[in-house]
Amino acid sequence: MSVAAVAAEPPAAQASLSSDLEQLTLRQAEIFFAARNRELQFGRRLVEGAEADRLSASARPNPNVFANTGKFNSRQGSYNGDLRDKQMDTVFGVQQLFERGNKRELRMDIADSVIQANRGDFAEIRRQQKVALYAAYYDLVAAQERVRIAAETAASFQKTLNAVERRLKAGDISAADVARIRVDALRAQNDARTAVAERAKAQTQLAYVIGAERDAVRIKATDGWPVAGVDPAEAEIDKALAGRADVLAAQARVTAAEKNRELARALRTRDVTGAVQFEHFPGDFSNNTFGVGVSIPLFTNYYYEGEIRRAEVDLSLARENYERVRALALGEIVARRADLDAARERVQRFEGALLKEAQRAADAAEFAYSRGAIGVMDLLDSQRQLYATRLEAAGTQADYAKSLASWQAAIAAAELGTAEAGSQP
Repeated sequence: MSVAAVAAEPPAAQASLSSDLEQLTLRQAEIFFAARNRELQFGRRLVEGAEADRLSASARPNPNVFANTGKFNSRQGSYNGDLRDKQMDTVFGVQQLFERGNKRELRMDIADSVIQANRGDFAEIRRQQKVALYAAYYDLVAAQERVRIAAETAASFQKTLNAVERRLKAGDISAADVARIRVDALRAQNDARTAVAERAKAQTQLAYVIGAERDAVRIKATDGWPVAGVDPAEAEIDKALAGRADVLAAQARVTAAEKNRELARALRTRDVTGAVQFEHFPGDFSNNTFGVGVSIPLFTNYYYEGEIRRAEVDLSLARENYERVRALALGEIVARRADLDAARERVQRFEGALLKEAQRAADAAEFAYSRGAIGVMDLLDSQRQLYATRLEAAGTQADYAKSLASWQAAIAAAELGTAEAGSQP
């Protein structure tokens, strides 16, 4: 469903759409993605175009009808009489090309392989776009988390500023210390505003992936982070490579190139053109005749060396591309696994110790400052450290979520089917 189609929907449907976007789960985002993503629509057209080419490849040559008139003499016979009485010969016939060398079947095999390759391309587009979907969704979750953290931090600084201003009036604190806290409070407000802007950018990015640009400001991601406590099992590399969409597409193009080489060689098998004709002579109908003819090309000047050589070069390119795609796929699987392991360890470190320690240090510093045991700079340092740690923890959670999605996509088996089947989530 396109955005234009959504705009034409009745108000009730529009309200339902807005409601879904305002409480957008990852599952609902996947449904919007499958129906609206523009790159997926492009991939479907690739498959449909290849299927149309299959119809052309399976077609047999059309016959030709011909007619010609010779020995026309308008001065003989009855000039004003029937045309059939004129002194002329008329020939009517039909010609039909008969392909030899299995050319039609080879064209169909090539078209079938191209269809499979385009379906693989479509599946690869879907795989990459789904990674983009997960990345955009979790970027929005992280942006929302940063907005919340920045707002809480700004509120905390404002609360501290209000407290020290009361102490300043009572003479318990210097104006310089109040100024330092005020500077940090203003910085926190700026950070909160920046976080809101970053959230708007994340909404726009996710809106494009799911085809809901006009309602980007309404999007709110409601799902949390994936659990990082379980170590995902290692993938069987050879099996993962064999099932990847890009590898399957490259393999299908090798098959198409092999069939194309066979077709190029089949050009040396002479096609035969047969003809049947009827010739009408003026005068007695018994003079009319029927005839047949055969036309066979002579390869006296050219023997299709260029087409055959080109097909062999294309086959070599297809085989080399297949090896290149496999190598890139292997590198992606290994790299995504390394990213996933590193991100998972960072998340566990933040959840297990860093956040707790930063919070404990901030609470202790605030308590000590209230008792006059530490100065204002120590208090501000502890609050800054807590703020930075919370932001870093949110970023690490987002990195893990995106790394998990990327690794799962890297080892996922392709779902090859028709363009319509591919449109399902």
